Amino acid sequence: MDFAPALIDDSVLPASQSGRWCVAFSGGLDSTVLLHALHRRQRLTGVPGQLQALHVHHGLQAAADDWVRHCMEQAAHLDIPLQVLRVDVAPHDAAGPEAAARYARYQALQSAMQPGDVLVTAHHLDDQAETFLMRALRGAGTRGLAAMSALQPCSPGWLWRPLLAFDRPALARYAASERLGWVDDPHNQHPRYERSWLRTQVMPLLHQRWPSAARSLARSAHWSADSRSLLDELARIDDATCNRGERTLDCAALAALSPARRANLLRMRIEQAGLPTPPHRAIEQIDSLLSAADDAQPLLTWPGAELRRYRSQLWLLSPLPPEPSDWSSTWDGTGSLALPEGCGALEAPADAVPRSLCVRFARGGEKIKARPDGPHRSLKNLYQEQGVPPWRRRRTPLVFEAGELRWVGALSGMGGADSLYQRLRWKTDGDSETDVVSGPDL
Repeated sequence: MDFAPALIDDSVLPASQSGRWCVAFSGGLDSTVLLHALHRRQRLTGVPGQLQALHVHHGLQAAADDWVRHCMEQAAHLDIPLQVLRVDVAPHDAAGPEAAARYARYQALQSAMQPGDVLVTAHHLDDQAETFLMRALRGAGTRGLAAMSALQPCSPGWLWRPLLAFDRPALARYAASERLGWVDDPHNQHPRYERSWLRTQVMPLLHQRWPSAARSLARSAHWSADSRSLLDELARIDDATCNRGERTLDCAALAALSPARRANLLRMRIEQAGLPTPPHRAIEQIDSLLSAADDAQPLLTWPGAELRRYRSQLWLLSPLPPEPSDWSSTWDGTGSLALPEGCGALEAPADAVPRSLCVRFARGGEKIKARPDGPHRSLKNLYQEQGVPPWRRRRTPLVFEAGELRWVGALSGMGGADSLYQRLRWKTDGDSETDVVSGPDL
């Protein structure tokens, strides 16, 4: 299939999109064709909107400064503003140089976006085929084999890949017909890198035997994406039965699902929680958490995530910080007080009057009046009554006044009629505003 600007399909873009089209412009063949074609299409169709070129300077090549000058000249010729983003790539990143450069690149590109912008990249059909094959060789499931989608959320806007239907030869023919100039990155041909080795050593052999290999692999990625959509739809149906909160699931409802449906739902909820994808072994071990005794506190971990069970619920969590049992601080009850790492902060109401308070964490044996006219009760019993998970109890801030425990971050109804304790807020680290808790409103 030949490429032409008129063939770019922007119907996938949300109707409400009104920001800039920010083109990731390396100066190579693919992004040069993309920038030129979008500019041409805009002129021919009169489509409103602003094009913005973004060039990431990795500093990994001696010619990097020359590439910047080339991109500036090309963008100026098209009268398109260019922003150069300089990044530092960790030379010995554990994920490998390719992954480190890709992460730094996308971080820089996203930082240059404004709300509503669309980041446009020049990934094409051959890139899609390579991505599918690499993920298949790593044993990816349906989600991984779906490879790259044409449109996906990319905070604070969207990521759009309009060239996925066109192969590299088609882009090269367009570049030749328009007499475009571009730069070549030798890294793209270096067999040291996985994708480059696949591109230069494996794909040519596949094309010798199967001339349509790239298009067939890309088609398989498309079918995998369709399958993923169906699995996501099924997961949402199952979630309606199993959901018990933003990061909690009902163990009995989970256990009633088939293993495949259970794994499918867990993958979706783990992704929604912003946690790393679990390895296959972790999914296989979920059954041990669901079948554990009611008084057990089983734990399943993988890098960057924890699954814990308490009573009848499964909790999806980030790794917990160490218990800050020895930490304490004086506080006047105004403004905010930063707690130990991973434990968040306390925020007082704006009209709070200074007083002498002590903030610390549980050490055992604490008691508090659950009602102003009631007896002192043990914190342990109150935690059990209100279903506070054990791992949260010693990471919950306690506020003392005149030596008496007056407020507990994870309990509701504490503090009586005192205005400060009624409106004191505990904001947990890394969580949304919905995870801000206060004494009477938990």
